[in-house]
Amino acid sequence: MIDLRLLREDPETVRASQRLRGEPESLVDDLLSADERRRAAVGRFEALRAEQKQLGKRVPKATGEEKAALLTRTRELSAEVKTAEAAVGEADRELRRAQLAIPNVVEEGVRPGGEDDFVVLREVGDRPTIDNPRDHLELGELLGAIDVERGAKVSGSRFYFLTGVGALLQFGLFQLAIAQAVEHGLIPVITPSLVKPEAMEGTGFLGAHASEVYRLEADDLYLVGTSEVALAGYHMGEILDLAEPLRYAGSSSCYRREAGSYGKDTRGIIRVHQFDKIEMFSYCRPEQAREEHLRLLGWEEELLAKVEIPYRVIDVAAGDLGSSAARKYDCEAWVPSQDRYREVTSASNCTTFQSRRLNIRYRDADGRTQTAATLNGTLATTRWLVPILENHQQPDGSVRVPKALQPYLGGRDVLEPR
Repeated sequence: MIDLRLLREDPETVRASQRLRGEPESLVDDLLSADERRRAAVGRFEALRAEQKQLGKRVPKATGEEKAALLTRTRELSAEVKTAEAAVGEADRELRRAQLAIPNVVEEGVRPGGEDDFVVLREVGDRPTIDNPRDHLELGELLGAIDVERGAKVSGSRFYFLTGVGALLQFGLFQLAIAQAVEHGLIPVITPSLVKPEAMEGTGFLGAHASEVYRLEADDLYLVGTSEVALAGYHMGEILDLAEPLRYAGSSSCYRREAGSYGKDTRGIIRVHQFDKIEMFSYCRPEQAREEHLRLLGWEEELLAKVEIPYRVIDVAAGDLGSSAARKYDCEAWVPSQDRYREVTSASNCTTFQSRRLNIRYRDADGRTQTAATLNGTLATTRWLVPILENHQQPDGSVRVPKALQPYLGGRDVLEPR
């Protein structure tokens, strides 16, 4: 949720953010009105409660007609206080609904526009020259690494098996990622794949992207699309020691319905319903968030360099940010068979947006509680197998193993077709 103090003191900043995102500015006015109604409701309730307390002190001392009048007023006040208290409850609910409708305020410097309006910050690495490149699925089938036919037979479209060297590649990639994370001081965590509604809503995934989420209605639980959800919920309702940023690297299976993606990336494992991921997550003080954002991005780039993949870094436009993100940098790997870059990591600065929903705080130098900032960044996913296979392919269908991954594949430097 956005900061109500910012809304009251500088509503134009929130309106400008809505314009950049292509979202309705009227939602800002709705929230201002809800805030005013809530404050008025609280004011009336507190005034009636104060009168009720005063009467409570006067009644024992009164006599005769005065006491009868006071008792009559006491009974009237009791009903009015109950009505006012109910009005505060309804005003609180209206205020929360209005707050949840507005996405995070974008960071200064984010450009307007949608999915195609990003800014390329840099390109890293040399794209390989490959005549008639095979795509990752053809290579995966030649190597006995990917089986989508049996995935569809067992589970339906957009499911797959990773087998043999395909499974070893993913295990190796994830072990490399966790080793790097631990080296940089992140705490490794294996997170739950099922979370309660408050964790899913708190991270911003039950708004515009609710159709992407799998829900188990019988249990009122949600399957996560990223361990960001569980890692954000890990400290909900807590006061943290943030003398230094608190960083985690979470491993989980992830599930996405891919609603609205009919006909897109139906071949292979680029857009699937289930995949695995290592996700970095950081809690820090708000003034540290921009620097922390760049740090997460740097760690993503470090791992991409280790697996020898050419990539580019883009600054995502406001209209393509998730509701929680104030700014997002994506790393896109080169995919030879498609002759273009495809997203493999995202790093998002969510400022205090998620922590306000989840009530995650820290104490400042004066001992007062303040709202923490949260950030997240992809460190490795199943999708990375796509550029690894394609960029390191050889004319005979074999695939060169990046040096950093060779220890995890029995020392092999080349994967040969079966």
